[in-house]
Amino acid sequence: MERSSFKDLLLRFADLSDAEFDEYVQPVLQIRRFEKRQIISEAGEVENYVNFISKGLVRRYFVRDRMEHHVQISRERQLVLNLESFYNRKPAEFTIEAIEPTVLVSISYADMESVFARSHRLEHMARKLLTYTLVSCNKWHMQLVRHSPRERFLNFVTRNPELLQRVPQKFLASYLNIKPETFSRFKHLLRNYSPAVMA
Repeated sequence: MERSSFKDLLLRFADLSDAEFDEYVQPVLQIRRFEKRQIISEAGEVENYVNFISKGLVRRYFVRDRMEHHVQISRERQLVLNLESFYNRKPAEFTIEAIEPTVLVSISYADMESVFARSHRLEHMARKLLTYTLVSCNKWHMQLVRHSPRERFLNFVTRNPELLQRVPQKFLASYLNIKPETFSRFKHLLRNYSPAVMA
């Protein structure tokens, strides 16, 4: 089940036959399981995996002045990794942690390079996938700069209503770059206007 979901993701970026998947991709996939609050990738360590979230929820954050600052909250069918560390082979600046019990489909750096050496078509597909992930992150960061706190909150809730129940409020407030008290006020107003979403 986990591997088929990952294959579906790859098919969004290129045609991939069953034979190609079975020969090149299937042998290098690792199923990794993490408990709630378990560290997946530690800041200061080199990132060794590309991770597809088959089940669960993760956060990526850094610590400054003893405060956690969130840069990513990802759920099922999304990718998570310290991309710059993965490619540059330098220590990561961010920690990745499971918010709830999580199952990842992972490919190690060494295995990915081995696949790339055998199939340039798969290398091109993987580059497109990771570029898409990077562009999506950049779009989110632009929203943080261009939109007001209220706009960021409403846009996020509209697209991800279930995450209000799954993610601790302090994580979401940090991710949206909204003060916790402001987040609570927005949540209260939204409950008044849309109780079905906030139930």
